[in-house]
Amino acid sequence: MFDEIRFHTIERLPNYVFAEVNAIKMLARRKGADIIDFSMGNPDGKTPQHIIDKLCESANKDKTSGYSASIGIYKLRLAICNWYKRKYNVILDPENEVVATMGSKEGFVNLARAIINPGDTAIVPTPAYPIHTQAFIIAGGNVVKMPICYNENFELNENQFFKNLEQTLTESIPRAKYLVVNFPHNPTTTIVQKSFYEKLVQFAKKERFYIISDIAYADLTYGSYKTPSILEVDGAKDVAVETYTLSKSYNMAGWRVGFVVGNQRLVNALKKIKSWFDYGMYTPIQVAATIALDSDQSCVENIRLNYEKRMQVLVEAFGNIGWNLVKPNASMFIWAKLPPSKAHLKSLEFSKQLLQYANVAVSPGVGFGEAGDDYVRIALIENENRIRQAARNIKKYFKENI
Repeated sequence: MFDEIRFHTIERLPNYVFAEVNAIKMLARRKGADIIDFSMGNPDGKTPQHIIDKLCESANKDKTSGYSASIGIYKLRLAICNWYKRKYNVILDPENEVVATMGSKEGFVNLARAIINPGDTAIVPTPAYPIHTQAFIIAGGNVVKMPICYNENFELNENQFFKNLEQTLTESIPRAKYLVVNFPHNPTTTIVQKSFYEKLVQFAKKERFYIISDIAYADLTYGSYKTPSILEVDGAKDVAVETYTLSKSYNMAGWRVGFVVGNQRLVNALKKIKSWFDYGMYTPIQVAATIALDSDQSCVENIRLNYEKRMQVLVEAFGNIGWNLVKPNASMFIWAKLPPSKAHLKSLEFSKQLLQYANVAVSPGVGFGEAGDDYVRIALIENENRIRQAARNIKKYFKENI
């Protein structure tokens, strides 16, 4: 009925590739299969106890159950500023350069809705975390995809990046107004140095576009690598905002706490649109998030070490069965090139077969864009014993030569 009434925004959104794998996974579980699930970046650890305790303490107070502030309570915004000063030596104004969000995904989507005019164009390097492209589609804009180039150690090829960016800007009609960068990168784990952001800020000023930087995995780094912030660069706040989430670093995925900081014009646009859409996070969650950011950060280090150990175990266990993977420098993922014997299957079919014959779930790389079709993304969300069991299951699947 009413077929003439079209839902154009929904029609522009692609089918969710991960849904196929998820459907197979759920069917197998209903039949009793023990699925070892590396498919989603959903932390399996408990939120640190001192954060939980603060939530409970605040929830038990008489005046914390009412509406909160859509931009975040002042103490949380101040804690965000303290976090940036301590971690990056960046000074932020809690009133004009900070907004707390219901996870970084909500902040990203609402930022796009606030700043995109119908037909505006954003550039997104691909493969990409899906919302980095679809947020602009939802907002009525367009996306130009630009290949991300990295070396065998998942380090960005800066020269090629800027060549691609310059060409993309020249060829995009209308000319792009926004660029998304996401380092450590999801899904590829690609990393950058501060020097990259120094060049990017200058290039943005010259070519007149805004930068949206997502550093969701900033704390999950390995070896000597430390994630830089674009806001460390002089003048970055003229052209850039940065998004972050407490989901990974503090095992707070279900709490939905994130923030957007930086350029005052973009932050104020987000603040304004959020004032129409929500009344902010539950106040006790914001109070607990304040404690998470302001208190002893040893819990973050413990979480980081846990992911690093899992990464090492997985790379070794999978290497022992002939699936050689490259260790990432950061993030909670491994960007795994398909084994040579299975490369012809491409990522979706390979992911389906892993589920069907090895009871192992991964994310097909094509779900992040066509450029990811020779890879699968493996999330480090199972313990070491489960990782070793997954390797044994996959070894049996390889031997059966399906």
